Amino acid sequence: MYYLKSEAAFDSAHFLSGYDGKCKNLHGHRWRVVAEIKSENLSSNKQNRGMVIDFSDLKSALKDICDNLDHCLIYEEGSLKAKTIEALKDENFKFISVPFRPTAENFAKHFFDLLTNKGFNVNKVEVFETPNNSATYGV
Repeated sequence: MYYLKSEAAFDSAHFLSGYDGKCKNLHGHRWRVVAEIKSENLSSNKQNRGMVIDFSDLKSALKDICDNLDHCLIYEEGSLKAKTIEALKDENFKFISVPFRPTAENFAKHFFDLLTNKGFNVNKVEVFETPNNSATYGV
């Protein structure tokens, strides 16, 4: 089995709604995302001969996903009051709602699914919330 890895990062703020601890407050992270794809075979195609895929394809897809989340507030759907959302809109802040609690574990699965939907044979995705703490989702 062959494995390829690519890495990207983004900076964003989040909070954990319903959490009893420091992370219930708005705070930020430098999220680091490491995606690993796999293949039993190498390509025999002229351009990609001897490769699983062109690294630039994986790198570009992962970068696009991370760039979309860069420098914004990521929050769980239903966790902010309508007037808070309106105030953020009035200030022209970038914010994105997700249908899950924005934890490293949920982000790992989210990125796994997004890359899989883009056609990559994903083995696992590891998301670092801090340099020393990460969560992994894989097959």
